Amino acid sequence: MLGRAHEAIQVVRPLSDGVISDYDLTEQMLKYFIARVTRNKFFKPRVMICVPSGVTEVEQRAVRDAALQAGAKKVKLIEEPLAAAIGADLDISRPRGIFIIDIGGGTTDIATISLSDIVISKSIKTAGDEFDNAVIDYVKKQYSLQIGVRTAEEVKCSIGCVYPRPTDISIEIRGGSILTGLPQTIQVRSEEIRYAFEPVVQEIISAVKEVLENTPPELIGDILEDGALITGGGGLVYGLDKRLSDETCLNIRVAEDPVSCVAKGAGAALEHLEVANDTIM
Repeated sequence: MLGRAHEAIQVVRPLSDGVISDYDLTEQMLKYFIARVTRNKFFKPRVMICVPSGVTEVEQRAVRDAALQAGAKKVKLIEEPLAAAIGADLDISRPRGIFIIDIGGGTTDIATISLSDIVISKSIKTAGDEFDNAVIDYVKKQYSLQIGVRTAEEVKCSIGCVYPRPTDISIEIRGGSILTGLPQTIQVRSEEIRYAFEPVVQEIISAVKEVLENTPPELIGDILEDGALITGGGGLVYGLDKRLSDETCLNIRVAEDPVSCVAKGAGAALEHLEVANDTIM
């Protein structure tokens, strides 16, 4: 429905940049999901919710309150890098450095993990959505063509890259001309999109380097030996692992199922509650 709804329907995001942007809608959304799972209004489940690393206490309280109002019995919070590592089947309990780069829709979370906790982390609001916005801005500036988020995401998934492809490929996109107001079709090449993505990937690279610089030396040795792992849907952008490897001199790989790592890890963490922060006093 995004970009296709008429004036009587407003498409909104209850969560934006990893935090609650509309409390009431978030509560209704959680209530709907809880009802689907329980199918019994008298049963109140335990709920595990992922939050970006470095989330403030106020933001944590908002998440907890929304879940409790939606029908949860107890609420546990877990930071996304921890959940991603668990979902990727990494043993986070060892006294060994694990480096996670979780690129979601609204935030990118980078963290060094050891002994079931985060040693150092950084969260930036530059992630998958910013790649989409980069496509929209580039097409508007270069071709005077207005496109929607859905079209931008299609471009990102089909030809988007941050590392040179073996062959320059292209895609046909349609939108409205800013100059004439009429429909227009253009061809966009992958090399153009690589250029458009450069500011976004540079922000991610800077954040990764900052976390590495602040990681204790002993854990850096482990990371050099074991490499780093990319999770999240943003990690599927072509060549991101190669680009980060070149910039950091680390062996960086993409998780087997990067999109589901955080969700799977959150579910698995319910069975190992010692890795989660109990928000119920």
